[in-house]
Amino acid sequence: MRHSPPSSARFFFTTAPLPCPYFADRIERRVVTELLGHDANTLHDVLTHAGYRRSHGIAYVPACPECDACVAVRIPVDEFRASKSQRRIFNRNDGLSAEILEAQATEEQFVLFSTYQSSRHAGGDMEKMTSDDYRALVEETNVNTRVVEFRDDDHNLIACCLIDVLSDGLSALYSFYDPEIDPRRSLGAYMILWLVEQVKILDLDYVYLGFWIEGCGKMSYKASYRPLEGYTAAGWQPLSPAKRKKMLP
Repeated sequence: MRHSPPSSARFFFTTAPLPCPYFADRIERRVVTELLGHDANTLHDVLTHAGYRRSHGIAYVPACPECDACVAVRIPVDEFRASKSQRRIFNRNDGLSAEILEAQATEEQFVLFSTYQSSRHAGGDMEKMTSDDYRALVEETNVNTRVVEFRDDDHNLIACCLIDVLSDGLSALYSFYDPEIDPRRSLGAYMILWLVEQVKILDLDYVYLGFWIEGCGKMSYKASYRPLEGYTAAGWQPLSPAKRKKMLP
């Protein structure tokens, strides 16, 4: 799907063609704009509602010439009903404490981040990130960004989630966790479920999950949160059962 820049935004740029990070035989281009000035939060809201995603100080959306596999998705929390397996995941992590903090990177977070990358994404670009790179990931923001830390009964940091606070919900930007924790606890899934509950507490509407990418197994987990809405030419629409089926591995 092709995205048009919202009329309220002024400066948009198209990136040069680059190899797609998800498909070796495809080329990626993006429409990007900087999130600057006193109205950065408002612009961020407008762009997120138009299917954009934030990274550092920019908002972007795919504008690939021959591919429209990327679809921005979100969970409408009032309609969400946890499955039996999701309820079990939530219960298994009942003893965790969560603290919402300012967007400030710490060495403790970076150690956990590096351990996660080495275990789950060995050889990837993020495994090469330095402490300064991680600090930039967290702190280079002109919008309302927070870090959520999850700790066990011994106060050990076992998971983190970087989020943006929007007028109608929370946007999950990146999460990581201790890969040595019992996989049955599914900490990645737990953090999304925690965000759903937090959005309800805040009396907001959505958890934004970024892009689902058709044919990309790494993104298939998003299909398990139902119902799920995707951004289309007609705005946000419920994803059809057939579309959700394509999301499953």
